[in-house]
Amino acid sequence: MNTTKYIFVTGGVSSSLGKGIIAASLAKLLQARGFTVTIQKLDPYINVDPGTLNPYEHGECYVTDDGAETDLDLGHYERFLNHPTSQANNVTTGRIYQSVIEKERRGEFLGKTVQVIPHITNEIKERIQHLGQDGRYDIVITEIGGTVGDIESLPYIEAVRQLKWELGRHNSLFIHLTLIPYLAAAGELKTKPTQHSVKTLMESGIQADVLVCRTEHELSDDLRTKLALFCNVEKEAVIQSIDAKTIYDVPNLMLDEGLDKIALKKLRLESSQEPNLTQWNEFLCRHKNPKGGVTIGLIGKYIELQDSYKSILESFIHAGAANEVSVEVVSIHSEHLTPENVADEVGALDGLLVAPGFGERGIEGKIAAVQYARTHDIPFLGICLGMQMAVIEYARNVVGLKGANSTEMDAKTHYPVIDLMEAQKSITDKGGTMRLGSWACKIVPDSIVGSIYQSEEIQERHRHRYEFNDDYRTQIEDAGMRVTGVNPQTGLVEIVEVPEHPWFVGVQYHPEYKSTVANPHPLFVGFVAKAYALSKNKK
Repeated sequence: MNTTKYIFVTGGVSSSLGKGIIAASLAKLLQARGFTVTIQKLDPYINVDPGTLNPYEHGECYVTDDGAETDLDLGHYERFLNHPTSQANNVTTGRIYQSVIEKERRGEFLGKTVQVIPHITNEIKERIQHLGQDGRYDIVITEIGGTVGDIESLPYIEAVRQLKWELGRHNSLFIHLTLIPYLAAAGELKTKPTQHSVKTLMESGIQADVLVCRTEHELSDDLRTKLALFCNVEKEAVIQSIDAKTIYDVPNLMLDEGLDKIALKKLRLESSQEPNLTQWNEFLCRHKNPKGGVTIGLIGKYIELQDSYKSILESFIHAGAANEVSVEVVSIHSEHLTPENVADEVGALDGLLVAPGFGERGIEGKIAAVQYARTHDIPFLGICLGMQMAVIEYARNVVGLKGANSTEMDAKTHYPVIDLMEAQKSITDKGGTMRLGSWACKIVPDSIVGSIYQSEEIQERHRHRYEFNDDYRTQIEDAGMRVTGVNPQTGLVEIVEVPEHPWFVGVQYHPEYKSTVANPHPLFVGFVAKAYALSKNKK
């Protein structure tokens, strides 16, 4: 019987070193060797999921096909592997404790005192092994959030320590990602933080098998020897992760370092083929050698933290490479946009994307941007809230419904062209209760999206509570805005277009969640293509 192997990725010294990118890069190399691989993220926060977290706190909330609100790292996993993730790929401390408490209430632990060990750690071990139980994957990579020594991460560290012995020899591997800082005053790289980090990990009962060292400068042979000696790892298992121009360079850098080879060696796995990265490198070549460029304005209200729109930014990279053009994204805060300054802020741009979001802050700025794009023939893409702003703008300025709004922003508006979904009106709990996950959309063939998708029905991921109010559909369509996509089961308006405009599309769903290196999302590809074509005409 084929036994699933498990790789655990921990971090030390500092957060944000790129555990998710290292995990995704290793997975990509193993996948390119012919293995079936998936990645999961263990998050130490007590929220059940990131769905109720502020984007400023946590970055974007990534949504899977099965409707899970998850960590943004799952987006990296999908973009690298071109394989969907699910609820099982993201585990939080909140979900772990919630499950154990529910079991206790059901009486599954009658007579037992419920404790971190064994009940919490057993639950963690079950969640880790869940993905490997049905034989779909040869290797499951588990990224443990936070850094070694964090109070929040201790149950996860203890759980994987136990799991190492339960899985048996050569069935698990520990990769520890650390920082090798460069002190300019001393003119040298320092290994002591890494030594302390490995020591902390060992105090928890785990010996790192592989060290991945994040660094700004090349690691010398002597330094690798020193790290191997002090950290109890083989010299070949000291892997350099030098700063890269793009995250998409990292798989090739890890290939050069032999990370996949050392992982296979320690897991006693054999691969007869070298990693096939032909498609990946073709993408990189197009990305790094553009034949032209466009500048796209991203109109949002969380622009101070780029992770808030991570999937959108990566989708532009994919679409740019597909069109062989570089896409410069200019982030513009919608709170600072007004009808008076909008021309100065966006007038020189080749395209405008009005981003998703929640709440009334910055709404009028988004509407001003939509109006400018519509009246000045600038290619426009509105996503979720951005689509809703497009409908509001059109209702106000073309249909003549002065003061039209969403009931999310103005509960007393006379013209609620965007309203709370009927199914949402009885909901009181905020977590995990929006329209989430993959839903069908039937497309009008004779439309912009029809020509883009080349399909009459598509599946796209959603995350919203408010929707196009059908009571106003006839008025809005009679005025010229066209509905070109609807949910076949519910009748929900999914896509709107303005036919007289060169390229004006608003979508209720989130296309950015499905864009990958191997399959750039067609909507972004089409948007960038039109922006580039029109930009050449302007010159």
